[in-house]
Amino acid sequence: MAESRKLRMGLTGGGPGAFIGPVHRIAAELDGRIELVAGAFSSSPERSKQAAASYRIDPARAYGSYTEMFAAEKEREDGIDFVVIATPNNTHLPIARAAIEAGIPVMSDKPATATYDEALELEKIVVAAGLPYGLTHTYAGYALVRDARAICASGELGNIRKVVIEYLQGWLSAPIEQTGQKQAGWRVDPALSGPGGCIGDIGTHAFHLVEYVTGLDITALQAKLRSVVPGRRVDDDCTALFKLNNSAEGVIVASQIAAGEGNGVRLRIYGENASIHWEQENPNILRIRRSSGPDETRHAGAAYLSGAARAVTRLPGGHPEGYLEAFAVLYREFADALEAWRADRAETLPDTLPGIRAGVRGMRFIERAIESNKTGQWVDF
Repeated sequence: MAESRKLRMGLTGGGPGAFIGPVHRIAAELDGRIELVAGAFSSSPERSKQAAASYRIDPARAYGSYTEMFAAEKEREDGIDFVVIATPNNTHLPIARAAIEAGIPVMSDKPATATYDEALELEKIVVAAGLPYGLTHTYAGYALVRDARAICASGELGNIRKVVIEYLQGWLSAPIEQTGQKQAGWRVDPALSGPGGCIGDIGTHAFHLVEYVTGLDITALQAKLRSVVPGRRVDDDCTALFKLNNSAEGVIVASQIAAGEGNGVRLRIYGENASIHWEQENPNILRIRRSSGPDETRHAGAAYLSGAARAVTRLPGGHPEGYLEAFAVLYREFADALEAWRADRAETLPDTLPGIRAGVRGMRFIERAIESNKTGQWVDF
């Protein structure tokens, strides 16, 4: 049997001043299965070299472009096994396409692309190539989100009737993009983010959680998108009513101008018999409230949780796990899929790990929400 080794990761984006690049690196390496070895960290070769120094990788493997990285790494015996896309949305498709054409699997930030048409194009590329493609919808990695998913699948709630999800942030309450704030700058520029602002940046997370946890598909929606901060060219506040394919209905409230909010993801799912309640800022508690019977509070790490939750738990109960660990769960599952693919070249992802289908549906959600906002009407999904 061949000696196992760490999977070698390349990173696009994550240069000086980036938030999510270092998060990807920490999460990927947390379980000791993956190692960051190369990157095109910035469109500036000098800044890419600076990033390499901060990541403590060989400066010779800090590239000035993703095309340069793919070409060079393909020639190395120790070349990268996969690439992470952690760049603004407008570059997701060209980077993913170039990687896949070079035979390199992809782990991408969400949303998958800048537009729905691009997502459909990417889907064709991914399916035709048969390479692993994962999408980092981070909240899917939380143990108690997995437990909530298992509860919905078990039928314990009864027929699901109503879903309410909020994703509230306050960091864009003022026009900080005008101060040179890097993270705000590209997110409010439609040339870089795509036509969706808040609806694309965090609304897609809320949308994904609805379908991921309930196991149901959204079939129609009516959305209202607003640009509250004067001069902002994309939405920063959104509300969407939706219908599910079991006749249930729900609402998504997403805002980046909710002053005082941090990262307020709050999910509530109401069935005939009971409801479940989970909050990302208090992620180690899941509440079940029953119409006939006592309320129940579940704690992360407990032995009574579902097998799906226990499988992604690293620490005993009472030792909080959070965002980085949830992110790392997705990388662990991607590593499993990648090693299986390397063994037999058959692409399979576990249904717990978001992939290209989630990417396409997320982009469809943005496109449909924008269309509904324009017409003021319900639109079919």
